[in-house]
Amino acid sequence: MIKTLLLTCGLLAVTAGLSLAEAEVGKTAPNFSLPDTNGKTLTLADFKGKYIVLEWYQPDCPFVRKHYRSGNMQRLQKEYTAKGVTWLSIDSSAPGEEGNYPSEKLNEIAKQDGAARTALLLDPSGDVGRSYGAKTTPDMFIIDPKGILVYKGAIDNKRSTDLADVKTATNYVKGTLDAVMAGKTAPATATQPYGCSVKYASR
Repeated sequence: MIKTLLLTCGLLAVTAGLSLAEAEVGKTAPNFSLPDTNGKTLTLADFKGKYIVLEWYQPDCPFVRKHYRSGNMQRLQKEYTAKGVTWLSIDSSAPGEEGNYPSEKLNEIAKQDGAARTALLLDPSGDVGRSYGAKTTPDMFIIDPKGILVYKGAIDNKRSTDLADVKTATNYVKGTLDAVMAGKTAPATATQPYGCSVKYASR
């Protein structure tokens, strides 16, 4: 079953040949402007001075579902937005591809899930996803108040779709945020992401 899911979703190992740009840890995160699901255009630079989490999102991906159905993603969103962190989920699914839905449907899913993100942004062209080198859903990026990328990669170290694994996983996003927000060195700055391949438009 897991093997079937991995093949269906197109894990990083399957998509390693994709030519994607790579946002670099320690350097300024690429700026962008994208519409959210409520029709408002948001720009990354608008949030300079805050910690920012970028979460690549695709609601039909079983790896994404693992983190939402377990409540893990929502707990992180609530915990850190309460501390002033901006949490932006980004859907880079191209038209006609899995996970590309109208804004109304995405808002409905968000309500059902109890999502607590700052906004869900739409990137159907895939330009923003490619500028970051986002490969999977989820793929996580953390940006500091100076606009510097301080982490990119997996949400945790349990590369599975099993909801129970969330409880015993080392959560890289939580570990990084707790460290850098306390003025400490992040325990990890880059890890290999896992999940479904981002459903980019073909070029």
